[in-house]
Amino acid sequence: MALEMVRDCRPLYERVGSEIVSLIDGGTFRVGERLPSIRQLSSKLNVSINTVMQAYAVLEDRRVIQARPQSGYYVCPKVPEITAQPLARNPRLQPTAVTFSDLCELVIRNLMKPELLPLASAVPNPQHFPVDKLNRMTAAEMRRFGAQSISYMMPPGSERLRTQIAKRSLLYGVSVRPDQVLVTSGCVEAVQLALRATCKAGDTIAVESPFYFNFLQLIAEMGLKALEIPSTPKEGISIEALSYAIENNKISACLVIPNFSNPLGTLMPDERKRELVQLLAQHEIPLIEDDIYGDLTFAQQRPIAAKSFDRKGLVIYCSSFSKTLAPGYRVGWAIGGKFQAEMERLKMMNNLATASPTQLGIAEFLATGGYDHHLRAIRRLYAKNASQMTDALVRHFPEGTRMTRPGGGFMLWVEMPEQVDSVQLFHRALEQGISITPGAIFSLSGKYRNYIRLSTAFWDEKAERGVETLGRLVKEML
Repeated sequence: MALEMVRDCRPLYERVGSEIVSLIDGGTFRVGERLPSIRQLSSKLNVSINTVMQAYAVLEDRRVIQARPQSGYYVCPKVPEITAQPLARNPRLQPTAVTFSDLCELVIRNLMKPELLPLASAVPNPQHFPVDKLNRMTAAEMRRFGAQSISYMMPPGSERLRTQIAKRSLLYGVSVRPDQVLVTSGCVEAVQLALRATCKAGDTIAVESPFYFNFLQLIAEMGLKALEIPSTPKEGISIEALSYAIENNKISACLVIPNFSNPLGTLMPDERKRELVQLLAQHEIPLIEDDIYGDLTFAQQRPIAAKSFDRKGLVIYCSSFSKTLAPGYRVGWAIGGKFQAEMERLKMMNNLATASPTQLGIAEFLATGGYDHHLRAIRRLYAKNASQMTDALVRHFPEGTRMTRPGGGFMLWVEMPEQVDSVQLFHRALEQGISITPGAIFSLSGKYRNYIRLSTAFWDEKAERGVETLGRLVKEML
């Protein structure tokens, strides 16, 4: 085993990782085989133990290898991957009236029941939050600001928090002033305000398919229509299909999740983000961008936002700290562009202001660097969880099962053999004390019946046993 270092400017640990990958691809190490120990590889390649540890950590995050306690590192199985949704069954490119189904209501009701294994829940595991540190900071800020902490922070919200958000926005390619940021009560409110600012009852919203079911229900509650546009795990929403839809329908806005979408986990390539923004700008159609999962990338560099390509103020950027730090704090934000003033007016009409103590606490957490430290830890954790759940699905689910390989977030989109009805599986899983999310609720037209969305956020030995049980149930349905 020799390491080629000539004319290679990459960090040494990346070169070590590339050498290991080439050996795996060349058949030197096969799926399931044990790799050399860190000390052995260090000696063979004449590099430091720390360099090998870094290389193995990167390959583990990429799900090329996996660590087994007290055993070492092994080559991961090749994952049967969904590269393109079976969208030969294309959505009808016509607006559809949305109704709140009994199934959606049942799924939502069961999401966080403590007696159920939460494989359905698109919420982070609170055990991984810096609970004590964040709460102490919040309490200290309430004492520090006294009366201000229990007074309304009228829109656009806490100036200190907006300043911190504006600074962080540079990480995803967006340059804004604090007065261009609106603090909201979570990302859902940000999206709701964006829809209200751009649409009226009866209007049509273009959305990805499959798409986050709660946003489909929000569209329904507002009396809007949804037009489903095909989406793939590799590229996100189809620009070509969207262009065709725009030519044949009056579309008032487009709502997408470009970074680690829900449920696919898609990371839309930068060039496709640019094309999306440019296409919509040509037709003066607002883009509502939900970037709530962008901070949960498994890579070292955070992905940029579609908003970074906005030149006309038509992109409304929405996010929150609910998936990364504190769901119960209900602190989100919007960068509204040309719709900013209208969204601030609607915010005051909606609920007057976002809670002051939580704004103060998160602003302090951001200012002291606690958030970045926290992100580094949970990114690594969620990457490991995704790898381990993927491995469990390969082992326990029947042949013909495929799944996405997201590069961030904590959800997997799983395609089962066509005979399997995910709604039936949902009910059978409940009987076994397991909650899952059936694929049917991510579309308005009854597609994705043989798909499920699973959460990796609560991964542990109990969750692995739950996946084993699900695999048995699926096999029984065949």
